[in-house]
Amino acid sequence: MAVTAATNQIRCKRIIREAEGYLELGLPQHALDALDRMTDPGTFKGARLWLMGEALRAQDRFAEAAEVLEQAIELSPSKIEVYLGLGWCYKRTNRLSDAIHALERAREADPEQAIVHYNLACYHSLARHKHDAIECLSKALVLEPNYRDMISAESDFDPLRNDPDFQALTTIIV
Repeated sequence: MAVTAATNQIRCKRIIREAEGYLELGLPQHALDALDRMTDPGTFKGARLWLMGEALRAQDRFAEAAEVLEQAIELSPSKIEVYLGLGWCYKRTNRLSDAIHALERAREADPEQAIVHYNLACYHSLARHKHDAIECLSKALVLEPNYRDMISAESDFDPLRNDPDFQALTTIIV
């Protein structure tokens, strides 16, 4: 019996939800196993690749995750979560300039996402791009003032922690 396109769509939606559930439960291998059952993801190919990348990332398989997330971005160029995951993987595979580039693309896709500016500030700090780090962190704090509470514990800011300009930005009382 042939599987109709509508039946395949329903099946794919169920598998996507199943994989999302496994990821929420911290079971990335189960998510990968579920996604492997999608023989024809059709319109869900981008979502499948993103979830595969997230599952691989959860297993600390950062290089593999980056490859999958790069493909996912081609199919879902406006999905901020994919850029964030890709930047995370690049950072952990010592590809800091690629992490910065991924987050710059995310910022272009949606310049009002505070998390993008915050993570970009972290990567610029690690790269010792002081001006860019401070500019991005400033924008993140304008968009989401509660990020100020995370700065002191964020080791990515250690390269700038003693810089007077960084201290001026992070000690402003709001």
